[in-house]
Amino acid sequence: MSDDSHQTPAGPLTGAVADPGQTGPTKSGRIVISVDAMGGDRGPNAVVAGISRSAKKNPDIAFILHGPKADLARLVGRRKHLRGRCEIRDATGVVRMEDKPSQVMRHGKDTSMWSALDCVRAGEATVAVSCGNTGALMALSMIRLRKLPGVNRPAIAVLWPSRNPSGFNVMLDVGADVRADEQDLLQYALMGASYARNGMKIARPRIGLLNVGTEENKGRAELKTAHDLIVQAAPGAQFDFVGFVEGGDIPGDRCDVIVTDGFTGNVALKTGEGTAKLIGDLLKEAFKFSPLSRFAALLALTSMQRLQKRIDPRRVNGGVFLGLNGTVVKSHGSADATGIAAAVKLAFQLGQKDLTSKIKARVASAGVPEQDAPEETKVAE
Repeated sequence: MSDDSHQTPAGPLTGAVADPGQTGPTKSGRIVISVDAMGGDRGPNAVVAGISRSAKKNPDIAFILHGPKADLARLVGRRKHLRGRCEIRDATGVVRMEDKPSQVMRHGKDTSMWSALDCVRAGEATVAVSCGNTGALMALSMIRLRKLPGVNRPAIAVLWPSRNPSGFNVMLDVGADVRADEQDLLQYALMGASYARNGMKIARPRIGLLNVGTEENKGRAELKTAHDLIVQAAPGAQFDFVGFVEGGDIPGDRCDVIVTDGFTGNVALKTGEGTAKLIGDLLKEAFKFSPLSRFAALLALTSMQRLQKRIDPRRVNGGVFLGLNGTVVKSHGSADATGIAAAVKLAFQLGQKDLTSKIKARVASAGVPEQDAPEETKVAE
């Protein structure tokens, strides 16, 4: 049992869980995160453990948790760091990984995913977090939150470990939609630049368009057209366009934002996660090969732990849905408590930055660079 667990006597919780009619977390001055407790492969145990870790580290965060109230109340009651900071909304339905988005949109009104998004729609929470079915979550998000004016296709953006000083690059889209025409790619560039500027404090992000080569004559027709559109938009949108980039540049330092279609981005993301896991497993095998290699592992323990932390996909868990009237963070379906805590941390940071408003301003008026700039960089009038 973790160090933040706390056994409570049987019976009603005392101050740990608010009734749905109460508004304690929304009036406490904290950033409120709406969490779908039932979406992940590991169930609500991992979700509650993850948000408890976040609550322990961050006193300025509160939660609205969605799922079967009796089950969640028992889990929350064991976590002392969630006392008075977690409200439970009863939702008996669960969106399963095999459910089709169309089915969820027609019959999912009683699900924890629907309930979590509605809290953001109603203004009760700043950001929604879910480990559930990606297709269903995107479909419900578009129905319940709606797209921002001018956005044709929302995108999912992820942080990718890189050689840049920040330690990460932004890549989008990684699976919201397998299609993307030239206008979609332009919008991804605008939204990605705003994300990097406000979420990573990069005043003038460098944008790269993923292609099969860096030469301007390579790639599909829509990529060439998108290239020209992004070149035209770059000065007014206050970012630098480095042109076409290749797969090897995704973890590199040539750009800060990589723009691509959802099919290509999702394949690259899953390949990267699998490669990171493979490297970790191969290193473990190598260091267990002989007594001498075990001794070498002991000497290199600190460095290996640092490397493991750097490439661990759980610690950069969380894809952000960009282009909606509300912020949604999609956690990996197999995320454990560490992964959930990472997604919640990202949600908190985006809630503080009011990223949705910044992206809305950028898409609506790409020629006014100050509109989505961080507060500290805006020019005083």
